[in-house]
Amino acid sequence: MKKNFVLAVLISTFLAGAWFVPASPASLARQDQEARDQEKLAREAKITKEQAQATALKRAPGTVEEGELEREHGKLVWSFDIRNAKGTIDEVQVSAITGRIVRVEHETKAQEAAEKKKDEKKEKH
Repeated sequence: MKKNFVLAVLISTFLAGAWFVPASPASLARQDQEARDQEKLAREAKITKEQAQATALKRAPGTVEEGELEREHGKLVWSFDIRNAKGTIDEVQVSAITGRIVRVEHETKAQEAAEKKKDEKKEKH
């Protein structure tokens, strides 16, 4: 019995370790650059993420899956992907300067899948 327990622990430890893949230096450098870019944008923002998110959820009720500060079409915006009751995504952009909604776009399942694929490809590079 004790032998089986030890064997199970060893196998579990091995399997858990097999899934760990350290980040590459290029990946870490990209993450550092993204963090610096976000800090720079955050210093320009007049509206907090929480304020912008509350505004976005009034326009498109649901669950926020992702929220980020970005410059889109020359405007500093908080962009939120909100999963609605139908299970699709509404992307809501709120001005990080005025707090007003800049754009709302509904994504179909096909658009969502294409964006996910693009994001995965971007993460690999």
